[in-house]
Amino acid sequence: MSPDRILSEIAHTDESIGPKLLFPLVSLSVAVILFEGGLTLHLRRLGTSAGIVTRLILIASPITWGATALCAHFLLGFSWQLSALLGAILMVTGPTVVGPLLRQIRPNRRVSSVLQWEGILIDPVGAVAAVLVYEAVAHTQTISPFEMVNIVLQTLGIGVILGGMTAGFLVLLLRQYLIPDFLHGVFFLAVAVGAFVLSNMLREESGLVTVTILGICLANQKYVSVEHVLEFKEHLRVLLISCLFIILGSRLQISSLAAIGLRGVPFLLTIILVVRPLSVFLATIGTGFPTREKLFIGAVGPRGIVAASVASVFGLKLASIGTEGEFVALSQAEMLVPVTFLVILGTVAVCGLGAGPLARRLGLAEANPQGILFAGASRWVREIAISLQRLEVRTLLIDTNYGNVTAARMAGLTAHCANVLSEHVQETEDLAGIGRFLAVTPSDDVNTLAAMEYIHIFSRANVYQLACTSKSHQRWESIPETRRGRELFVSSLNYQQMENLFSQGGVVKVTALTETFSLADYRARYPGAIILMVLSAEKTLKVQTVGGTLEANAGDRLIAVLPKPIDKTEQDQESNKVD
Repeated sequence: MSPDRILSEIAHTDESIGPKLLFPLVSLSVAVILFEGGLTLHLRRLGTSAGIVTRLILIASPITWGATALCAHFLLGFSWQLSALLGAILMVTGPTVVGPLLRQIRPNRRVSSVLQWEGILIDPVGAVAAVLVYEAVAHTQTISPFEMVNIVLQTLGIGVILGGMTAGFLVLLLRQYLIPDFLHGVFFLAVAVGAFVLSNMLREESGLVTVTILGICLANQKYVSVEHVLEFKEHLRVLLISCLFIILGSRLQISSLAAIGLRGVPFLLTIILVVRPLSVFLATIGTGFPTREKLFIGAVGPRGIVAASVASVFGLKLASIGTEGEFVALSQAEMLVPVTFLVILGTVAVCGLGAGPLARRLGLAEANPQGILFAGASRWVREIAISLQRLEVRTLLIDTNYGNVTAARMAGLTAHCANVLSEHVQETEDLAGIGRFLAVTPSDDVNTLAAMEYIHIFSRANVYQLACTSKSHQRWESIPETRRGRELFVSSLNYQQMENLFSQGGVVKVTALTETFSLADYRARYPGAIILMVLSAEKTLKVQTVGGTLEANAGDRLIAVLPKPIDKTEQDQESNKVD
């Protein structure tokens, strides 16, 4: 049963009530999605990518618009008016799809930043462009260039001014503690929706620009923290995206997709293989941007829920006026939504299946990153990192002690002097190839706080922390499991004990297992060894945790701490094994 039928039965009227109730909700949902996206855009994260993003918005987007319109006219047989509208709708790149894709692939920071910013900023631009084209298509008289420029300026002006004023209003309320903490998320949502509605009342479809500017302003102000609001919005966004795809998809009939016929295949392939890469390459001419990064950005252009929502709204409006036949035939207007969904399905499928292998082939990402980000750079941490680096596992050390950082750099390690809890570290460090986080500082509180912070980046399965130095069972259990990292190594091995081990001559030892030298043989030979990690023959790193059991087979390498020095001849033999 379609959503229109369900809504008509609830309202006890005909099915015409469905779109009248449904599409205002769709518009509000898209506004919330864009608001949440704006909250994630920190200007300082752009760095050297600002110029590239600007070029993609100002140059690549119009190229995509025009090229898509040409494809729609010549390959699908659409009228020029409808082709222009479809081009405006499909020039967006779907941040709701790009974000999860980048979190999964984890390419270098510059590529991620460019794609995320482009995805968020292009959505309101595409919506405004679609409104302009619709105005030209829907009326019997075409809009003059002066009127079009006036609409653009009004839309941008209202969006920037109202979005900025609303952000200032929210910051002022939070700084005066006039909103209870537990109501921050709901209050921000209510204000964003109110700003969206007011903006649309002043200028149709300007609300999308307003909520995007509102989110960006809140994300980049330095007076109050909005991270807790962002967490609430992230959960809401996932819910809204899921519901919108179900609702809008259920209104689409399979017969409508079939009606596109074989014409849809060359249209889709041209959009993916020609239009997107061509627009990116033309927009980045003369920038010095690496070719491999251009290739990847040109290959990643999935469309998402914003394109589906805008196409559904305008498709319905055009269908209602299509019988006039002067600009858009009814049959063509009805094809707007199916073609948009075809592009969404096609681009998401291609990017979902091909972006990861392409990023790895271009050297921009790893299939299963094994590297480790260490919070702390003490002597024993450096010894572990050196052993991992010799095994070609990437390591990155962050410490506030400049002496530790200097010693790490002199040892050939990548280390930075910074506070691991600082937002600056998460925004500036290139985490390509890093898949795990180990909190190993002398402070139990810092370790716990760092684990909480980096769970959002690496997931709980890959976040670890040392046992507390003065830990009681009750104190440890009082921290929710979802708020702490997995406990490293063995429960009795805290920071102070690791320091004592190394001050008494303990060493990090790497040992290769063979068919004749198994894990049992290793334990028998080194009964006091504390196994920290195992690097499998397939280069997969496994970290020992409290309560966990590490399995090691022939070809694997054990990274362990021996509590006392080993014989030099034996050490030389083991070093040869590692080499």
